[in-house]
Amino acid sequence: MMPLRIVHSEAATSFGGQEQYIYREMRAMRDRGHHMEAICQPQAELAQRLRADGFTVHTLFMDGPVNFVKGVVRLRRILRSGHFDVLNTNSRRDTVLAGCAGRLAGVPLIVRTRHLAKRAGSLFSYTVIPHRVTTASNFVRDALIERGVRPGDVATVYPVIEPRIWGGPSTLREELLLAPDDVIVGCVAVMRARKGHRALVDAMEPLIRERPHLHLVFVGGGSPIFEQIQAYVESKGLKSHVHLLGTRTDVPNLLAGFDLFALATEQEASGTVLVEAASVGLAVVATDVDGVPEMVQNDVTALLVPMHDKAALTAALEKLIDDPGLRARMGEAGRKMIQAEGKFSQSAMVRSIESCYYRWLGELKK
Repeated sequence: MMPLRIVHSEAATSFGGQEQYIYREMRAMRDRGHHMEAICQPQAELAQRLRADGFTVHTLFMDGPVNFVKGVVRLRRILRSGHFDVLNTNSRRDTVLAGCAGRLAGVPLIVRTRHLAKRAGSLFSYTVIPHRVTTASNFVRDALIERGVRPGDVATVYPVIEPRIWGGPSTLREELLLAPDDVIVGCVAVMRARKGHRALVDAMEPLIRERPHLHLVFVGGGSPIFEQIQAYVESKGLKSHVHLLGTRTDVPNLLAGFDLFALATEQEASGTVLVEAASVGLAVVATDVDGVPEMVQNDVTALLVPMHDKAALTAALEKLIDDPGLRARMGEAGRKMIQAEGKFSQSAMVRSIESCYYRWLGELKK
């Protein structure tokens, strides 16, 4: 099949799971031979990363009615001159802006990707502006179908993970002045209210007080939640055992230093970080919500617990903390599952999204 000319749009300026999904998809599709460009806001971290990686990025402000009108005019011109086959939008704001420009420019296929687990509001940016929709998990796909999107117009494209193998021993214990036999429960997640950092502190508290060798490490930034969790930890007198490292660029190094991985999220479209943790041999404890069960195998690679069930979360953590053999077996099962299934590999994502693009382009030409 002929390579496609594809442009992604994204209104967000931060760099979280959604932006990482776009970044990895664009790299994977470029490696496949497709021409990839992006439309972002000038201050977006995604724009900086894409440009550093050699992509063409068009920037414009997307907020307010004046920027909307100016943006539609400018993007219509960019989309026409670029002769794009596909415009893939990713947030509501850029879907309305770039999607309207795409319709005016006559882009053959406009696709909206839904990354969020929460219930969609208006279907305008799913059934009116775009021609088709992709989602990051079957949970999100089913929610959109329940909301009114036609089943044939929406498909799941799982995120790609890049194995975070660290080439040498982790420096985490040295950094935190921990002993070789200390047990480290790690969590890598942007500090947002629904990521469950406070719930994880509460679940770990009784275990830490009974086990001086136990530590909890948070990796990820985000005000004001970072400062709130920091103050909460200090108020409980747990500062010496709960470590907030903020945003880090050496996550593979830190993952290599964890003994197990935990995420008490309240809302998760997919949970790519759980797959990344499993891929490096870490047993996982997580909440059984939204798309999380699609990322792990309960009782095989992970222990899933009900959301807001502190006792169940504490019990699951205790089970793995006190049984290094079980941790090792579940971690190895996770590693083998990721390697054998290939569900989250670059090739799987490319095959999936290519299939959607080519099929939908064919349908729309009829």
